[in-house]
Amino acid sequence: MLQTINNPPIIELLEKHGLRKTAIRTQVLHVFLNRREALSHAEVEELLKDADRITVYRTLKTFEDKGLIHKAIDGGGKTKYALCHGGCSEHAHHDHHAHFHCDDCGKTICLDTVAAPQVQAPGKFRVVATHLVLTGQCDACSE
Repeated sequence: MLQTINNPPIIELLEKHGLRKTAIRTQVLHVFLNRREALSHAEVEELLKDADRITVYRTLKTFEDKGLIHKAIDGGGKTKYALCHGGCSEHAHHDHHAHFHCDDCGKTICLDTVAAPQVQAPGKFRVVATHLVLTGQCDACSE
């Protein structure tokens, strides 16, 4: 397993979100800080070969609940997660941006500068979330 428990930026992020510093939390956060693309539960597990499946699941759930990561919808039905940027908390996520899913390599990448549109639903419909997924070739695959 990765030894990242004393990484100052990771410790600061955990403290900012009111989370205790544990080995698995620092390792999972380290994975997200060092990846550009969103990751599924299985991908995080694969990167942390010695981690327990349930512990990884609970860590991802806790991170999402506390505003450290958000779901990155890829259009294919697979739940992926990406690091939150810009003041998310346990009370509100502010990651209302598009995600890009590469048809070639399968990566899902946050497009923080592309805002998801606010849609007014008709009648008594109540919109809870809006997801904008762009598909095609990512910058690495289109070269």
